[in-house]
Amino acid sequence: VRAERGLWGKVCASERQEMDGEQQQLRNLRDFLLVYNRMTEICFNRCASNLNYRNLIMEEERCLDSCAAKLIRSNHRLMAAYVELMPSIVQRRVMDYESKTVEAGQSAVNDPLQVPSPESPSAGGGLSLQLPSGVSSTGNSQHGSE
Repeated sequence: VRAERGLWGKVCASERQEMDGEQQQLRNLRDFLLVYNRMTEICFNRCASNLNYRNLIMEEERCLDSCAAKLIRSNHRLMAAYVELMPSIVQRRVMDYESKTVEAGQSAVNDPLQVPSPESPSAGGGLSLQLPSGVSSTGNSQHGSE
């Protein structure tokens, strides 16, 4: 029975990885289509001047080729900069997170819960502890030993 569970676990894990890969492919396709549609819209608005004809005139075709090439080059440069800078940004975020975690841990060690001591009633920031009637501050009952 254990071997079947182990095998089932492996199948589930591989299926999960496959689904994650498919989801990543869908995200990549979606991103590509968004960029493509935006580029098409920009170049159409810049270059299509005469909608009376089914075919493009030579000037519109040159404009569209130039516009698309310019946007593709810009996209490649942006992606190259992103790929170059992203590891350092992630590393900086990890270091910031770790330092905040260490600071939080140190402040918890250096400044544990402040409990007012019986000698200094004002140590608790002006808060006073109300004991039930019949109980002393040492925790013993005043009505006798129980």
